[in-house]
Amino acid sequence: MKVFDLALLLLLGAIWGGSYPFLRVASPEFGPIPLIGVRIAVAAICAVGVLSVRGGFAPVRRHFGALSAVGAINSAIPFCLFAYATLSISAGFAAVLNATVPLFGAVLGALCFGERLAPLRAFGLLIGFAGVVALVGHKLSFGAPSLAIAAGFSAAFLYALAAHLTKRWLHGVEPLAITVGSLLGSCVLLAVPALLTWPTEMPSARAWVAALVLGVLSTTVAYLLYFHLIRSVGATRSMIVTYLIPAFALFWGALFLGEPIGLDVVLGAGVILLGTGLVARGTSKAAR
Repeated sequence: MKVFDLALLLLLGAIWGGSYPFLRVASPEFGPIPLIGVRIAVAAICAVGVLSVRGGFAPVRRHFGALSAVGAINSAIPFCLFAYATLSISAGFAAVLNATVPLFGAVLGALCFGERLAPLRAFGLLIGFAGVVALVGHKLSFGAPSLAIAAGFSAAFLYALAAHLTKRWLHGVEPLAITVGSLLGSCVLLAVPALLTWPTEMPSARAWVAALVLGVLSTTVAYLLYFHLIRSVGATRSMIVTYLIPAFALFWGALFLGEPIGLDVVLGAGVILLGTGLVARGTSKAAR
């Protein structure tokens, strides 16, 4: 993996690591589906604006069916699932559930997409997941409702599936076109459910700011980075960003909320980065 792609991976982890506190702020006031409806609508407006400046709507029209499917699997449904999960579980716990994406991705790749997982990459996946558990395991509350946990695991599975489908269905399509098409498809899917479940009381300004940041930074900007990485380094390597998210989530908590970072956090983050590096360096060849 090139240095530039590694830098993008770190940046994406930092952006998505900051999304969980925003979810916890806004989801109780909006409700999961309306919040994600706002998030995706804002992101779609931003992405369409960028694409309008650059041109290139032809790929969106040509691949809109596949883009809509990817949008549902990678945005609309898992976003709602995690927004629901953060109503009941901590941001750290949600990040651990999200960190299972590479594991789901590796299994799906081997079973359904003809990928052979090289031993070094498999070892890196295990080390990375062990680092996630070591990093936030002592902060978790395992009394969290089982439905919230199931929602988080389901979202992680959908993220992994979407990464593989994006690589297969949309190979060669520009990341910006993928972002715009998938977000527009998600808007269509969520419009009616979001309106039907809209809160009776208007959310506070604080919740609106969180929703807007989720839309602009955590969705539009993050998706441009993510789809670029899928095209550049592949689906499985792109999914290792989920190992970085818990570390960054704790870092933002310490920076903005004054939460302490102990030696265990530093060591856990180091293990995560070690696993990430092994996955990035490992090689994999298609079985077919």
